[in-house]
Amino acid sequence: MHIAVIGLGYWGPNLVRNFLSNPDVTAVTLCDKNEERLNNAAKKFPGVRTESDLDKLLADPGITAVAIATPVFAHYNLARKALEAGKHVLMEKPFTRTTQEAEDLITIAAHFGLTLMVDHTFLFTGAVRKMKEIIDSGSIGDVLYFDSVRANLGLFQPDVNVIWDLAPHDISILNYLVESRPIAVSATGMKHYYDLENIAYMTVHYDEHIIAHFHVNWLSPVKIRTVCVGGSQKMIYYDDMQTSEKVRIYDKGVDVNSKEGEYNLRVQYRAGDMYAPQTANTEALSEVVKHYLHCIKTGDKPICDGAAGRDVTAILEAAERSIKNGGQKVALPASVSGNATARRSSFILTNS
Repeated sequence: MHIAVIGLGYWGPNLVRNFLSNPDVTAVTLCDKNEERLNNAAKKFPGVRTESDLDKLLADPGITAVAIATPVFAHYNLARKALEAGKHVLMEKPFTRTTQEAEDLITIAAHFGLTLMVDHTFLFTGAVRKMKEIIDSGSIGDVLYFDSVRANLGLFQPDVNVIWDLAPHDISILNYLVESRPIAVSATGMKHYYDLENIAYMTVHYDEHIIAHFHVNWLSPVKIRTVCVGGSQKMIYYDDMQTSEKVRIYDKGVDVNSKEGEYNLRVQYRAGDMYAPQTANTEALSEVVKHYLHCIKTGDKPICDGAAGRDVTAILEAAERSIKNGGQKVALPASVSGNATARRSSFILTNS
């Protein structure tokens, strides 16, 4: 396949490197309207084609698919042009600025029979895949809560707030791990330096016994990347900053007993063993590229398809609306809160 990478800022060169190392890719074309970036990338990847004219690139019948790694404000127009030109599309996160834009792209891709996938890279890490395997096995019992912290000092973004910048990672992990669908979002945030929130707290609500909480922060003195999933039987703790034992399973929990007629509940705490399961150590982005190409060849649905990207965008939209309304709970669209578990088929099966 001949792949074009559109956007050569921070993430684009990483995509180029992984496409070039994949045996299913015969050629890669680089595209950016910034000539300096284009020239620097051409020096870094000798032998690749370069093109600054997007329309000319999309008119090339030899290019099978594109990967879009630009700021989110450009996603919709670029993806629409690519799909209408008959190209498969891999989009950087967040998918789009609005759920309406997402729905439009999903409809267009379906009309032309094209693969539309969102690069939610963390879904392809060994740690998150292991967490999914453990939760699906039922060994932790019913999922009770999801709690994540993603914090560091910067980087302040000029076009999106801290929720749009950092939260898509953990929202995509939540939606991948938890089969139940959320119904509403509430959020609060603070603007300390300019017109965009640099710290925020977001809660995702369900109509069952599950609650999810996110803390995202550009003003932390240390870099933190943690997720805790509490189950009725066991608990999972994921620390992406660890070089080993990123995932730990704790056999801890609470048992509540009461006798009929008694007012006070008897709470007993369980504290069993902790173990760290082995996780795959392959580069996640390499797996993203592999999965994308696999879906193009076979027509299989990506685990992070357009609908998955839309669901993340819907939560981001609702969180932003909630912040503007003083933290009020904002209902999610029916397309997001409905039963949409079919897309989360086994990653291992589709990549065997």
